[in-house]
Amino acid sequence: MRENIVKNKSFDFALRIVNLYKFLVEEKKEFIMSKQLLRSGTSIGALIREAEHAESKADFIHKLSISLKEANESEYWIDLLYHSNYIDNVLYTSIVNDCKELLKLLISIVKTSKASGEKKRK
Repeated sequence: MRENIVKNKSFDFALRIVNLYKFLVEEKKEFIMSKQLLRSGTSIGALIREAEHAESKADFIHKLSISLKEANESEYWIDLLYHSNYIDNVLYTSIVNDCKELLKLLISIVKTSKASGEKKRK
């Protein structure tokens, strides 16, 4: 059985987000942006898991497209937390790079899936 890279990376990212959330709430006393990041950052992997058992190709693409939107939103919250000085440069660089990697993977999967669906219709 093949390793599912996007599934594994999204799970690892979700764990990092949970730990960042704990840090932000306990150490920085930041509750609003961290909660938004917790929701968007953990939903990426949840949607990828849902896509594994999609009812159709269209459902698969739809779930991964939503996951892509959640990854994009997560990048926004990470940027905002950094620029408002809640996270330092080292943490920011590390976690935003993980997020960008997920974005690239999801964009590639969605584009490839859409293209293979279009080829079948022709």
